Amino acid sequence: MALFSKDDRPLLAVDVDGVISLFGYERPTDDAPGEFHLVDGMLHCISMPTGPRLNRLAKTYQLVWASGWEDRANDYLPGILGVPSLPYLTFDGEARFGSAHWKLAALEAYSGERPLAWIDDSLDPSCYDWADARPAPTLLVPTDPGVGLEEGHVAALESWARTGYSPR
Repeated sequence: MALFSKDDRPLLAVDVDGVISLFGYERPTDDAPGEFHLVDGMLHCISMPTGPRLNRLAKTYQLVWASGWEDRANDYLPGILGVPSLPYLTFDGEARFGSAHWKLAALEAYSGERPLAWIDDSLDPSCYDWADARPAPTLLVPTDPGVGLEEGHVAALESWARTGYSPR
């Protein structure tokens, strides 16, 4: 797990699949909402507006990759999206498609007592239970995996940080 530097901004844990790499688009078509890129031999539909949105959020948050891509996110996404390399969580082979509960231990260890927002397309009830039980302010932001990170998500995240992390 990459270590974070001392920073008083809240953390923003960013998933990749279903947030940046959109589902439902297996081949380039005119109606795909992104650009297609090969990542480890697999074609991904990357939502290009995500780059400027993440850069905007980086002014308010300390961003961290919270994805099964782990360090590979830095191998591809900075060059594609124009974002900086970010710290990343590791999951010790626990990654499971279709849910996000396997990320909780790594998120807990990384975030500690810091306020945390987490954007992911696979949030399940255990994620919400975990967020409710955290002593630090926590915001979960679900995405539609075919659409990903939208402007409304960015506005909500900026508002949450601006209002002192309330309501949870």
